[in-house]
Amino acid sequence: MDVRTGLNHRERATLRAVAEGHAEISCSCEPDLFVDGLACCDQHTAHRLAHLGLVMPSRGGRWGERVPALLTEAGAVALEGAFPPLAAA
Repeated sequence: MDVRTGLNHRERATLRAVAEGHAEISCSCEPDLFVDGLACCDQHTAHRLAHLGLVMPSRGGRWGERVPALLTEAGAVALEGAFPPLAAA
């Protein structure tokens, strides 16, 4: 699957929230995502984005600790490819 075209609207919105610095992620093998301090309404999306390597913790932490979420290089490419630039008028 090409993640640039295989992401749904919720996944792209979640990646944008991470890219804009609004997200935290728990340190665990099934990381939970928190946006603006609230648990992400779709943890399946959070787990999928982490397992695809599109988001990750910005630093190490204790098991279950919430740390800032970081958009990976692959996540940035996926997000960029999801919204190609508009043609100049």
